[in-house]
Amino acid sequence: MLEEPETTKPFFESAAKEGLKTLLTASTAQEASDVSIPDFQIVLRSSQNSLSLRQLTSEHVNKLIKVPGIIISCSKTRSKATIIVVRCTKCQNVKKLIPKGPMAGVNIPNKCDAVSTMVNDCPGQYIVMADQCEYIDQQTLKLQESPEAVPTGEMPRNIQLAVDRYLVDRVVPGTRVAVLAISSLFNSGVRQKVATSSPIKTPYLRVLGIHIQSEGGGRTTSHFTPQEEDEFQRMARDEHIYEKLARSIAPQISGEYTVDLKRAIACLLMSGSRKTLPDNTRLRGDINVLLMGDPSTAKSQFLKFVEKVAPIAVYTSGKGSSAAGLTASVVKDSKGEFYLEGGAMVLADGGVICIDEFDKMRETDRVAIHEAMEQQTISVAKAGITTVLNSRVSVLAAANPIYGRYDDTKSIGDNIDLMTTILSRFDMIFVVRDVRDRERDIGIAQHVLDVHMSSNTADSVPEGEIGSAVLRKYVAYCRERCAPRLNEEAARLLSSQYVAIRQQVSRGLKDRAGETQVIPITIRQLEALVRISESLAKMRLSSEATISDVQEALRLFRVSTLAAGEANPNLLGGGEEMIKEIRRAEEFLKRRMGLRMTEVPRWYKKKHKYKVIIMKRLEKLLLEWS
Repeated sequence: MLEEPETTKPFFESAAKEGLKTLLTASTAQEASDVSIPDFQIVLRSSQNSLSLRQLTSEHVNKLIKVPGIIISCSKTRSKATIIVVRCTKCQNVKKLIPKGPMAGVNIPNKCDAVSTMVNDCPGQYIVMADQCEYIDQQTLKLQESPEAVPTGEMPRNIQLAVDRYLVDRVVPGTRVAVLAISSLFNSGVRQKVATSSPIKTPYLRVLGIHIQSEGGGRTTSHFTPQEEDEFQRMARDEHIYEKLARSIAPQISGEYTVDLKRAIACLLMSGSRKTLPDNTRLRGDINVLLMGDPSTAKSQFLKFVEKVAPIAVYTSGKGSSAAGLTASVVKDSKGEFYLEGGAMVLADGGVICIDEFDKMRETDRVAIHEAMEQQTISVAKAGITTVLNSRVSVLAAANPIYGRYDDTKSIGDNIDLMTTILSRFDMIFVVRDVRDRERDIGIAQHVLDVHMSSNTADSVPEGEIGSAVLRKYVAYCRERCAPRLNEEAARLLSSQYVAIRQQVSRGLKDRAGETQVIPITIRQLEALVRISESLAKMRLSSEATISDVQEALRLFRVSTLAAGEANPNLLGGGEEMIKEIRRAEEFLKRRMGLRMTEVPRWYKKKHKYKVIIMKRLEKLLLEWS
């Protein structure tokens, strides 16, 4: 089977068919000719060592091999003719032709080769009788090598897969698989005549078995042993599981500002509960978090850790991502047919997408993910293809302020170049500041040096309360087995607190005349509080969210989104009077520069960038002078 799988596999399938036919005739007392048995397909599984795509050579042609990778695209299911019936137009001679492989065609004779009684050669031509041919389902996949297997500086390689019959529609883009297949060749030329005469062939894999892997990044299956389930149930009964999970998030990162940040990321990994209303309206349960602040505050490290721990995760950078790369694109293949290729948010369906340098994205690309963040769908209407793709993902984004460092005298809208429409889609927004404090700097410096000094020891990566491998499986177990709901007491408390928060924000806007609310407190924020409460209950594998969960959700919301929308005058050392003096100076400078507005619009910042830079420098000099 390993050396000649192409000739051996049909014997296995025919033997299985004959065995079932014999069993049915013996049990039903019917004749063998009266029993109709469909064709069998043998699906193979093997524990042999895998070969990477870079190790495939000409020596493996027509051999049975096992190759791991990630499915990056899937074509639509087509009907492949296994027996082609042709008939002569003159003498009505019928002939059957059999293609040699899933990617190979068949050569139809130009003239009829039947022996005629009238003339030596029949002048007729063959035509295909489509209704008399036999077909099977066939699908073409594209397998790409795993990201961790790609050498430094190399591009990831991919290869085509041909699956048929019962292996069709078994996987979706983003699935990690190990395929058992026959290495074959096909003609990839556009014109058949040129391709036939060319000795250069394109390799592909004829799949005989697909095994969906449960380890590694990407989309995986969730299989838990009884021992693991008992361990997870014991962990869920721990009263301090919330604190343990928070401490296990990126344990190599230390600092007081990371405590609530790690708790929010733990809630993001667990997520809330998805709900489907009677009218089939879906309410999202995934939590979106935005980290915005100064450089060198470990924002990217948090994103990398989440990519490693989340059961399904995709990491991307905002500068190198486009709207089509994040959502979906329509690709034209060599045959001239269009098919959909899922982007990062489609590949991360059911998991987390980590977007670094979120502020560096173009405005048109950010608008493309509005629908994916709230409705969790991606609508496509291109090249005659109109469909809706699922993108049920949690978004963890990191961004820098518009001028490099966060200015505490400005609102969040002036510090980051993001519109209110996308800021309101984040459940929690954390402003990460690099505060210059002696005691804090000593503690962080000592922790960083300890990590560097112990980098070559056995336990180079500092582990938290829960290891990364166990944390990954526990997150997958909680997301799959638990879907909590709010109880009545928690719902009443959340309702009253939501009304109080809206009134508090309204009074604050009245006190600060002339300012606009960048992140409005609306029903989206109420639903965010519900999702955070449900995620806290999911950590304990509880079926309902209690009052304590709602109180912790309210606390996280206050220290993140509400605190982000307010300036912190205590960091300046001058209080409210200092901020008023700075704003009066700004008004004077704007009048001198020819601006008659209280806020500098974005179009002015882009068109008159040098004026805005001069204004910022004058503000800095005035602040130092005062």
